[in-house]
Amino acid sequence: MRVLGVSAFYHDSAAALIEDGHLVSAAQEERFTRKKHDAGFPQNAVQFCLDRAGIKLQDVDYVAFYDKPFLKFERLLETYLAYAPRGFTSFRMAMPLWLKEKLFQKTLLRDEMKKWQPDFDWQKRLLFGEHHQSHAASAFFPSPYEEAAVLCMDGVGEWATTSLAMGSGNKLEMLREIHFPHSIGLLYSAFTYYTGFKVNSGEYKVMGLAPYGEPKFKNLILDKIVDLKEDGTFRLDQSYFDYCTGLRMTNDKFGDLFGGKRRNAEEMLTQHHMDLAASIQAVTEEIVIRLGRSVKKETGVKNICLAGGVALNCVANGKLLRENIFDGIWVQPAAGDAGGAVGAAFAAYHGFLGQPRKLNGHMDGMAGSYLGPEFTDDEIAERLTAVGAKFSRLTREEMIDQTAQALADDKAVGWMQGRMEFGPRSLGARSILGDARSPSMQKTLNLKVKYRESFRPFAPAVLREDVDKYFEFHTDSPYMLMVAPVVESRRRKMTAEEEALFGIDKLNVPRSDIPAVTHVDYSGRIQTVHEETNKPFYDLISAFKAKTGSSVIVNTSFNVRGEPIVCTPEDAWRCFMGSEIEVLVVGNCLLRKEDQDPALKLDYKNAFELD
Repeated sequence: MRVLGVSAFYHDSAAALIEDGHLVSAAQEERFTRKKHDAGFPQNAVQFCLDRAGIKLQDVDYVAFYDKPFLKFERLLETYLAYAPRGFTSFRMAMPLWLKEKLFQKTLLRDEMKKWQPDFDWQKRLLFGEHHQSHAASAFFPSPYEEAAVLCMDGVGEWATTSLAMGSGNKLEMLREIHFPHSIGLLYSAFTYYTGFKVNSGEYKVMGLAPYGEPKFKNLILDKIVDLKEDGTFRLDQSYFDYCTGLRMTNDKFGDLFGGKRRNAEEMLTQHHMDLAASIQAVTEEIVIRLGRSVKKETGVKNICLAGGVALNCVANGKLLRENIFDGIWVQPAAGDAGGAVGAAFAAYHGFLGQPRKLNGHMDGMAGSYLGPEFTDDEIAERLTAVGAKFSRLTREEMIDQTAQALADDKAVGWMQGRMEFGPRSLGARSILGDARSPSMQKTLNLKVKYRESFRPFAPAVLREDVDKYFEFHTDSPYMLMVAPVVESRRRKMTAEEEALFGIDKLNVPRSDIPAVTHVDYSGRIQTVHEETNKPFYDLISAFKAKTGSSVIVNTSFNVRGEPIVCTPEDAWRCFMGSEIEVLVVGNCLLRKEDQDPALKLDYKNAFELD
């Protein structure tokens, strides 16, 4: 039995394939088109899933779409009617697109699928699940739990913005929902917008900026904007927002409450913006923890699964973990809309078709999230030769050893091995790596490799068996979705002068003996590396440990600002030649920057807008 899941037409479109209950492939369309957050039909991702399985579309039993367009259209109409005559300009802009395309997505999907199989009976084989049902299915069915509560939090699907479900075996029951316009995701996005970042991509930046500030506005937010109940349910005062009917997230009343107009993207970040970031982060954590407590009280279950865009807030996830409300917390690594493709497929397989669910008793069903394309060493060499690259082909042992030595020599390393990750995090298959002990690596990677804001933190990749030697953390975090403090013994005591610093001035002060991955609040966004799921990456860190005594390295996504994470050897080569990455390792091919033709260098630094 095969089910193809599809998410598309809003942002982060993707495809995923399930065969006999196992997730065998998944990929986002942006990785193939090189268009960040590509919302189009995921033609390339679908083709990859089919090719990987060695099948044609006629061999797929069902195609499942991740939401219900008619319900979303209903919400849009009812919202405009409720606020009329406000929002007419926005209504006038939205309606032509809906009436021309979005309202008839079943026809669009059928037409796209007919390109592969013209005579396929799509009336019987095309299924639609609700948005939060897809999120919940993506969280529970691949999880390692036989039974769990499922909490989904995002901007908005059809109507739901926050939902609670119960999963048991192959059953998933939706229990509670908070409806639009009351949304923790949209609340966070409003502050993302107000502090000058892009909605649906800049939320990470707000989370990274928060530790530079103080939550001075937390009480003001809770007093004026958010009516937060003890059980974590909430309502938002819509008089401060414009997202229901306008073309902005916030309005002048919001600006008056927080001290003026929104920051333009090119304006300098001030302490005020950092305090706003800290405040909305604190409010979000408070909501998540209260929801967690009420879920535990209501259901009594030992484990919880999380999905939806808010579940990518790894700081809030770490706080929830340290509350010890649940025995286990599992977060879908592609918690945003891309993961809806996985959820739609699982919901169809288990829910609609009633197929059994089998746990392996050890690992989850995401296969480490290594679900995308891969290339043989011969394919890699052929492709690199075609673009003019100069490289050495090494044995596996030589490749591991020389890469570990490059890291020990404080070099920035591009690393592409095996199957591409599914989700927004690079997990050691498409990564840029560095020495976590280096006091300059964080700044070097941000300014000279990634070409992004200097305040943004990097994640530590650490051998699973050594994680508690570096962090106050004693469980698995394979998907880089938990933040935890650095252990006290590794922290560096600050001087009085350093303690007195504010804002970005804190950035250049080392805080531990792994400064490149220690944020200003002494925390790190942890990836535990497991031999079972990514042996090359595990062996690399082990070799680095043998050379240096350290089993933690910097791991950040293999891309530059404004581009999706690399997919192919050619993508990796372009990123290498357009940045100050010094060593590139693709399969068993190792490239050094000094060996390359200078005429092939690319100017990535000025090529992309701030995303």
